[in-house]
Amino acid sequence: MTDNKITPNERRAELLEKANSLPLRPGVYIMRDKNDKVIYVGKSRALKNRVSQYFHESAHHNEKTKRMVSNVHHFDYILTDTEIEALSLENSLIKQYTPKYNIRLKDSKSYPYIKITMNDEYPKISVTRKRLADGAKYFGPYSSASAVYSILGTVQKSFGIASCNREFPRDIGKERPCLNKHIGLCSAPCTGETSSEDYRALFKEVTQFLRGSFKECENTLRERMEYASENLMFEAAAKYRDRIEALAKLWQRQKVVGAPDMEEDVIAFYSDEVCSCISVFYIRGGSIVDNEHFLFPAEQIIEEENMTSFLDELYNIREYVPHEILLDFTLPDEELALLTDHISARVGYKPDIRTPERGDRRHLCEMVYDNAKQQALLYKAQTEKDNKTLVKLASMLKLEVVPERIEAYDISNFGSDNITAGMIVAENGKLKKSDYRTFKIKTTDGIDDYGAMREALSRRLAHLTDESFGAAPDLILLDGGKGHVSVIRELMYELGCEIPVFGMVKDDFHKTRALTDDENEISIAREQSVFMFVYKLQEEVHRYTITRMENAKSKSLKHSTLEEIDGIGAIKAKSLLAHFRSIAAIKKADKASLMRVSGITAANADAIIAYYAAKDNKTSKNK
Repeated sequence: MTDNKITPNERRAELLEKANSLPLRPGVYIMRDKNDKVIYVGKSRALKNRVSQYFHESAHHNEKTKRMVSNVHHFDYILTDTEIEALSLENSLIKQYTPKYNIRLKDSKSYPYIKITMNDEYPKISVTRKRLADGAKYFGPYSSASAVYSILGTVQKSFGIASCNREFPRDIGKERPCLNKHIGLCSAPCTGETSSEDYRALFKEVTQFLRGSFKECENTLRERMEYASENLMFEAAAKYRDRIEALAKLWQRQKVVGAPDMEEDVIAFYSDEVCSCISVFYIRGGSIVDNEHFLFPAEQIIEEENMTSFLDELYNIREYVPHEILLDFTLPDEELALLTDHISARVGYKPDIRTPERGDRRHLCEMVYDNAKQQALLYKAQTEKDNKTLVKLASMLKLEVVPERIEAYDISNFGSDNITAGMIVAENGKLKKSDYRTFKIKTTDGIDDYGAMREALSRRLAHLTDESFGAAPDLILLDGGKGHVSVIRELMYELGCEIPVFGMVKDDFHKTRALTDDENEISIAREQSVFMFVYKLQEEVHRYTITRMENAKSKSLKHSTLEEIDGIGAIKAKSLLAHFRSIAAIKKADKASLMRVSGITAANADAIIAYYAAKDNKTSKNK
């Protein structure tokens, strides 16, 4: 019997037979589809029991799991000695394969902290993504850079902390104080008027506040305000008053939910057939100081059993783990023990991970669950709106299918140098930045947008089947008119591709006007949702491409032309520029002068003189 003639029931029976032959050992199982692509990775303390559950006829799976199982063609497995090893391997394989049905965190994310160097004579406050054992105080982690910089800015202004890059006491008195000193936003240690002791006292108040002790901090500031007022120091009293008000506003944005010493994370998840959401609320000093929502599309499976690997990876990325973690859901006892042991082995203490059944903490869990559900409902509403927009777009362009994946391209250049093509991706109406790509144009001579676009698309279309760029697009949009479309359609004809291609045409004010094939323009102005969607794509691909081009230009400008000379690397180039101050002076220098520079040999000097002589000859010939 050939593979193609096997029915789904026969396939399931074969898979069940293989699963029943697995050992009752810890390990990881890897589900693959008919193309041998990994679609799901899981772990178990007893592989035989867990894997066989997927293929029993009587199994009661939810719809997401049913879809995954229906796509399993075969599976592999890896045995491990312990459950902890299986958990680590599972996370590693999910990162490696990014399976379609696994929920996962993005690898690139590292959380920001506020760092205070209290051991310095003049402490410094900064944002960092690394928590080191360097004696500094760390606060956080925070869910986003915007959140942490908002807090940092308020703290700096409220407490008069220097926001410049000067080093104290080294830079005291070297430069005039900046505007912040004159408008009362900085205590200006650069002037020498603020002693190390006074500056450190400010940072003690900052640490009080960031630790969550707002009342304690407020009482200290209020006592100082009253003392200044009683002693007719009205300017100082006003500063303390303003500081109290600014900190109170920041604190009021953080809902108080417990005692001042309460520090815990609260986690809940909501899931239905359209999407899932995991919400995490971070409570410090009795207040909700931050929260995160992780949204997953319909196909990704989220159940209590696979939450173990997600939580383990979450705290691996965040680094800081509170001593108490509250869950709205119940983990099986063996999964809970496994997660606790794995985290404690990493951080050196055992967090109390539990599911409260009653009281204030139960209400907290319910509140976080309600937030997760609300985020999922908002996601669903936006998805429905996006789907309607894509249906309208397909109708207007007379496409055979609704375009789930759209790729947009643009060309940017700086003269004939650093010619760059950018590719952005939208999947199901949402930008997918992980699939963005940049093409450095290599074979097209001079300023030739059509040639550059053709080169970029030929390189992208060469990878339609291997998915190194992601799935094949249902629609390609070019930032350009009929000429661009004509060139790319000709390329597709040569390659045997049948992907619809349209140009995004701009008006005289460089704003999106219409879409075009190589003959006609299709106005999108009357369909507001389609117009805004295409406008967003055109602006995004332009932004992305020009940013990548400018980055390439910046790198080339930082690279000294001296490094093009045989035997001259970055260090020797730096020494030459430090000695002569300019390229012009180096060009005029004789061999003896060049050899006076540290590290420059006779051979180097000859090479430098020959290089610039050749350049001068070439220039004179061109004239």
